[in-house]
Amino acid sequence: MTITLRAGLLGTAIGLCTAAGAWAQDVTLRLHQFLPEQAAVPRDVLIPWMERVTEASDGRIAFEHYPAMQLGGRPPELFDQAADGVADVVWTLPGYTPGRFPRSEVFELPFMVSDAEAASAALWGMYEDGAFGDEFDRVKVLGLWVHGPGVIHTSEPVVEVTDMQGLDLRTPTRVTGQLITELGGNAVGMPVPQVAESLTRGVIDGAIIPWEVTGAIRSSELVSNHTEFPEEALYVATFLLAMNQSVYDGLPDDLKAVLDEQTGAAFSAQAGAATQEADAGPRQAAVEMGNNIVTLTTAQAQEWKDAAQPVIDAWIAEADTAGLDGQALVDGARSAVDAASD
Repeated sequence: MTITLRAGLLGTAIGLCTAAGAWAQDVTLRLHQFLPEQAAVPRDVLIPWMERVTEASDGRIAFEHYPAMQLGGRPPELFDQAADGVADVVWTLPGYTPGRFPRSEVFELPFMVSDAEAASAALWGMYEDGAFGDEFDRVKVLGLWVHGPGVIHTSEPVVEVTDMQGLDLRTPTRVTGQLITELGGNAVGMPVPQVAESLTRGVIDGAIIPWEVTGAIRSSELVSNHTEFPEEALYVATFLLAMNQSVYDGLPDDLKAVLDEQTGAAFSAQAGAATQEADAGPRQAAVEMGNNIVTLTTAQAQEWKDAAQPVIDAWIAEADTAGLDGQALVDGARSAVDAASD
C-alpha cells in the first residue's frame, strides 16, 4: 500500500476525476491478477469494482491494476502474494494450488452448479458461516464466486463419454483433473494464459473452460468443437478476491467501511452473474465462425453424471480421511445453492 500514487509504475491507475481535477487520494492499492485487462473478469468485474470503490470513497482509495502477472510470479502464487504483501489485492483461483483449500473445493465437484449467481451467493454464505474453517485466514476475503458453466472445447467432437478416451485436455483444478481422468481423458493442469500456446503447439487436444474465457485467449479459432451440458454444469471453478490483512487493518475506519460495503455477499453474487453473462458474446462468436456446438440432451448428460459419480464419492472419502465431513460439505453446498436459487 502507498499513500500517494507512484508515477512511472507499470499497470493502470484506476481513479475518477472531478471537473476541478483529481481527487486527493489517501490510499493506493495494487491489484494483481493473471488475465489481460480485456478478458471478461477484469473488464466486467474487477475494473468496475475498482471504479465503484474509488467513487464511494470520494477518491480516497485508488488502485493500480497489474494484469497478466505484471508484478511477477505465476498464477498459483497469487494467494501468497496477497498474504505476504507482494500485492495489496489479488484475484485468483484457489484451485490453482491443489489440496490447499479442500473445503471450498466442494463447489468444483461435477454437476453441482447450474447458475453462477446463485452458486456464488451460496459460496459466500458458506464462507461467512464458517464452513470453510481456516482456509482463507491469511487474507482478508473480499469476494468469492464461480464462473458460468464449464464447456469442453476440442479439436474433435465430443458427445458420448467414450469420445473422451485418450484426449489430452487442459484442466484448471485438481477436481476437474480427476474428472477428466475418470472419464477416460488425460488431464493436463495449467493456468488459462497457457492454453492458447498449448493448443497451437499440439500439447493438448482441447480445454475445459467457460465460454467467457475463450474470447480472451481466442481458443475458438484453434479448436472448432464445443460440448455444452444442460441444467447442471460439468464443472465450475471458484474465484477469490483477497486483500492483504495488514493493509486492510491499517485503513481508517471510514475506508474500511467503504470496502466492506463494496464487497461480500452482494458483490460475490453480482460477480458470478456478470461472469456468466459474459459467456454470450464469445459463444456467439464461435457460432459465427461456423464452429460445431454440441448441446447434450438431458438423457445424454445423465451418462456423464453417472460416469462422474465416482469422482464425487472419492472426494467425500478423501475429505473424511482428512478429518472433514465430506458428505456434509456436499449436502451443505447443494442446499445452499438450492436456497440461493429460490
